[in-house]
Amino acid sequence: PPDLCPAHTGVFQFLGQVECHFINGTEKVRLVVRYINNREQAVHFDSDVGHFVGDTPYGEIQARYWNSDPEWMEYMRAAVDTCRHNYEIDAPFTAER
Repeated sequence: PPDLCPAHTGVFQFLGQVECHFINGTEKVRLVVRYINNREQAVHFDSDVGHFVGDTPYGEIQARYWNSDPEWMEYMRAAVDTCRHNYEIDAPFTAER
């Protein structure tokens, strides 16, 4: 890898990304939540799968921890309803134009 200047050697990037995928309006809704560390997806939640999946060794540890928490998993599985709610609010301004 290229040499980084000293000012950038301690940079750490964390990104949480939420995606709502709509098929035929709100008939089929899929929620995907991605957690990305330093440009590498570590763990993700897919509402079609119903649990977290680790994409890196660290992500596998996080996935096991989150999947073992029933309250957190109930919240994540219900979050797809937030996508439906937001679609109904946004559709007149986006999809119907």
